[in-house]
Amino acid sequence: MIYVCVPVHNEAKTVGLVLWKVRQVFTAFQREYQIIACDDASTDGTADVLSSYARVLPLTVIKHRSRQGYARSLEELLKIALQRTDRPKRDCAITLHADFVHAPETMEEMVKRLESGADLVVAEQYRTQGPEARSWQERWARQWAPWLLRVGGGVKDSISGFVALRLVVLRQATAPRGADAPLLTAEGWVANAELLARLGAHARRIEVVSSAARYDLKQRPSRANPWQQLLSAWRSRGVISAARKGSAALALLLFAAVTGLSAQKDTVCTGTPNPKAVIHPAPPPAVPFPVGERLSFGAKYGLFSVGSAIMEVVGIDTVHNTETVHIRFRISGGALWYHLDQTIESWVGRYDFRSRRFSSIQDERDRHRERRYEIYPDSGFYREEGRDTTFATVLEPLDDAAFLYWIRTVPLEVGKKYEYARYFRPDRNPVIIEVLGRERVSVAGKKWRALVVRPKIPQGRGIFAEKSETRIWLSDDPQRLVLAIQSKFSFGQVTLKLKDYQVPGGGAQ
Repeated sequence: MIYVCVPVHNEAKTVGLVLWKVRQVFTAFQREYQIIACDDASTDGTADVLSSYARVLPLTVIKHRSRQGYARSLEELLKIALQRTDRPKRDCAITLHADFVHAPETMEEMVKRLESGADLVVAEQYRTQGPEARSWQERWARQWAPWLLRVGGGVKDSISGFVALRLVVLRQATAPRGADAPLLTAEGWVANAELLARLGAHARRIEVVSSAARYDLKQRPSRANPWQQLLSAWRSRGVISAARKGSAALALLLFAAVTGLSAQKDTVCTGTPNPKAVIHPAPPPAVPFPVGERLSFGAKYGLFSVGSAIMEVVGIDTVHNTETVHIRFRISGGALWYHLDQTIESWVGRYDFRSRRFSSIQDERDRHRERRYEIYPDSGFYREEGRDTTFATVLEPLDDAAFLYWIRTVPLEVGKKYEYARYFRPDRNPVIIEVLGRERVSVAGKKWRALVVRPKIPQGRGIFAEKSETRIWLSDDPQRLVLAIQSKFSFGQVTLKLKDYQVPGGGAQ
């Protein structure tokens, strides 16, 4: 997850364009992202602009009733990103100004550097694009302030404020200071340098990229008095130095502590395993079905064979930087004038069983329909292919194909009715599953004890639609194989019965 942190104060003319540019960047450079903006008591209509964009973007707006300042807003945004992540070693935050001085398209290169192993990436802004709109005083102060506020790590432009950081580095920098202690004690340009100084000692690798400063796109005069900023930089040299030395000293102490512990362990090491050592195994996958599991069905309409169906675990893929299990359900056949060929596919997180991608391709009679969705559960939205608008999703989204597998994993008791608000389109919740009873069925050459369930998705389509009155027979054993599916179509009721199955490691029939 990429958290784009945007502090805002009276930027009604540009903040909407900046946010839309962020969207364009991550639409082309497909990464899961979320925007967090802090409206620092704006008085010019900024709040209305942010509110309108929050309806179409993955945007959270934090509002201050009274002016808190740039540094306080920036720190609050970063800490919110840190609170939201559950994978700080993988997730990152990017700090971005709302006045268009920062070029959002640079974020792609910054993220690539993080994905290649950097912990901290600074976009240096020594070059400008477009006509220069600054006075010579601003240019002169902007040139000399970084020299006064040197933060090390190969960073020359310490005051750009355009930074990408792995969130684990922020956690390491804030943990020793306590929850109430401020991370940033300075303001303005100095705050940007202080942030880099505090993060720098915890970053294993720091990289810089070049980014053009767009002073020609600014819609207002600079709020920074160049001489005051330069004087503040001179006076704050001690603050930056202390931040660097404090972080470095802390890092040395932690290193000494770890080395000391390692030394103590070495003195008692005999070359044999420690029987008291606790080994934490990797968490088991939430999707327990093995790649290669394949269930084949025959479709019958009364006494007539009218088609076939296959549900299978296709493989392991990576979607939105998440390891996913790719599953597929296909049904093909027809009777008389009716023909149906439908394939639904789902990519669900292997370790959290949440949908990341879903597609449905259907040819019914003479109609062809395709629907493809990208689902971002960490950001709380989904996007349909061919539409620019994003829509809110639920906390743990599932799609039609994913539900077919997920109900094989949940406890089911005869006579009970379960409701789950997990369908990725919130207006079609809750999904209802009724456990009707137990039956014995003969499929795939043997007799099975089966649980009979009736799933329904309100306002849904396909086999889970309410009007389909679908029933599913699941084997009453740990495998929970789908033995049969019975569903109504426009011409009548069709039953899919298991013909054969392949389960790697579990045998075949």
